[in-house]
Amino acid sequence: MGPRQRGQSNNNSDTCAEFRIKYVGAIEKLKLSEGKGLEGPLDLINYIDVAQQDGKLPFVPLEEEFIMGVSKYGIKVSTSDQYDVLHRHALYLIIRMVCYDDGLGAGKSLLALKTTDASNEEYSLWVYQCNSLEQAQAICKVLSTAFDSVLTSEKS
Repeated sequence: MGPRQRGQSNNNSDTCAEFRIKYVGAIEKLKLSEGKGLEGPLDLINYIDVAQQDGKLPFVPLEEEFIMGVSKYGIKVSTSDQYDVLHRHALYLIIRMVCYDDGLGAGKSLLALKTTDASNEEYSLWVYQCNSLEQAQAICKVLSTAFDSVLTSEKS
């Protein structure tokens, strides 16, 4: 077995958890003033809701499935053959993440990420669809673990 040994992941901080998700869309390059009110999870959810109603974001993702890899370096979203990388979100640029039921009744959940650019001048919102709330929560959990381990290693 290669680096993807199951059950061995407790101590190996380079572990990358992989999830199959779909990509809904993004609102990129929001000015700081526009992103200011987007502090809490509810603000993000409401903002995405309005953006969907205004047609700035689709309600339904693309058919294609992507692989979201989550590690201590951040998030990488690639095609299911992992040949093309769609997005990379460095851990230190992710400001907030929230997962919630998309409210469309099919039991799908949305995972929204708020990221900033390296100069902290702009925000972007990225919206992905998960198969279930459990999957979305699992992604959030892995991410918070990654945040924690980075914070802990910086303190030591």
